Amino acid sequence: MMRGVLRLVKGMRSIQSLKNNLPPSVMIFGCGYVGTALAEELLGLGVRVGALTRNADRADELRRMGVAEVLKADLDGAEWAERLSGSYAAVVNCVSSAGGGIAGYRTSYLYGQQRILAWAQSQRLRSYVYTSSSSVYPQDDGAWIDETADTAGAPETGQVLLESEQLLAKHAHLFTAWYVLRLAGIYGPGRHFLLQQLKDGQGTVPGRGDYHMNMIHRDDITRALLAALTGQAPAGIYNICDDQPATKELVLRYLAAQLDLPLPTFDPAAISPRLQRRGGHMPDRRISNAKAQAQLDWQPVYPSYREGYAQLLRR
Repeated sequence: MMRGVLRLVKGMRSIQSLKNNLPPSVMIFGCGYVGTALAEELLGLGVRVGALTRNADRADELRRMGVAEVLKADLDGAEWAERLSGSYAAVVNCVSSAGGGIAGYRTSYLYGQQRILAWAQSQRLRSYVYTSSSSVYPQDDGAWIDETADTAGAPETGQVLLESEQLLAKHAHLFTAWYVLRLAGIYGPGRHFLLQQLKDGQGTVPGRGDYHMNMIHRDDITRALLAALTGQAPAGIYNICDDQPATKELVLRYLAAQLDLPLPTFDPAAISPRLQRRGGHMPDRRISNAKAQAQLDWQPVYPSYREGYAQLLRR
């Protein structure tokens, strides 16, 4: 456990300083892929952790890890607040979509946020950290985008996320500090979408390859969450992505070379089910993490897809 902590705090304040500034207890809502990694690190740092997940297998895993209180429940439901017996100093809401299109987005991101904020009024919380998405940015011209960029015209799913962010901001008086971390495309151990797409495509990949992908390794997300939980940075919105956006074609060509697979070709006429759920078009914009690096005491250990995928391929 401690080896993981040493790795994740590289570039941050010392472990002892991190321990001194972290809240004594954290409740993680929507504790899935990212939340479980965060729970493991918090436990290694001596923080008491609670978790809510809708997945029974995940709940069992969290209990085995030593999470103090694990609830299997839907975040948008009313009953979990009555079952939650512990009190917590901080909250992380890292829920993912429950599926079901835009209705699923509203259920997970908006109604779930409403439930947590209603519960938070009975708590004395130091900080609230919410993982949103860089999909709130509609820009499509290859330009660099920071947190001040206009979000008007965001896709329907992005509009739901913006509603949820605004809801948290309206309840800022409940917390000493609040943070929205807009995450880029997540990859990491056990999450290899591009690798699988390359293997399954047999040399042909649906869609275009000329748009920039904004990516972030799971471990770098965990480090950003730890930094936010200390409450040392100014409250507000932060982009969490690596330093070097790259076109999908460039990324897949790199992976093909590493795996000794044929160089991929793209079929713009083919739209994958995943892309259909995103409106059939991937925007081309490059997202800046400069604010997070300057104010959040955070920098990515995996500054580009090369370092991140090299680590995964070694595994």
